[in-house]
Amino acid sequence: MKKLLGLLLVGILITVLVAGIVKKNVEERQATDRLNAGSVVEFLPTEEGLAEGETAPDFELTTLEGEAVRLSDYKGKKVILNFWATWCPPCRAEMPDMQAYYEQQADKENVEILAVNLTTADKGMDKINAFVDEFNLTFPIPMDTEGDIGELYQAASIPTSYMIDTEGKVQQKIVGPMNEEMMEEFVADME
Repeated sequence: MKKLLGLLLVGILITVLVAGIVKKNVEERQATDRLNAGSVVEFLPTEEGLAEGETAPDFELTTLEGEAVRLSDYKGKKVILNFWATWCPPCRAEMPDMQAYYEQQADKENVEILAVNLTTADKGMDKINAFVDEFNLTFPIPMDTEGDIGELYQAASIPTSYMIDTEGKVQQKIVGPMNEEMMEEFVADME
């Protein structure tokens, strides 16, 4: 009887262990899937003009280098407007692809990347500078020091990116990380 009870206990422990491993694998796969692809999302109603085809709200921010930039300065170019923070794993995942796209294709495709740092949600200028250095980022990094622009552009979940055409009109909103191929596709769909 003790032998049978011992075998039953070992069987239960093995079942619990296997179930835990399966659950962990499923959760890791779901987390990886979330990190691997951004999703085109529906726009929330707004008075500010963020719906597809509407003119993107203009703003002025100061870049990490201290230069003032306005979204309207880039009219005539396609703009990838990206909202990010240093502590965000999906933001880290997409930055190498954004930099590669910027270096290899942005000029020939008439594209500018504006990677707006959500400074109020971030962990200080040292972290931001270290992040930029780590990924050798060369595109403009406007600093949203008050959080107003991230709020205006509904960047509640990051990264959030907007594809803005040469007329300054919103074409897509993507929540989650993008890879280089996604950027190529989205840019190819814009005028």
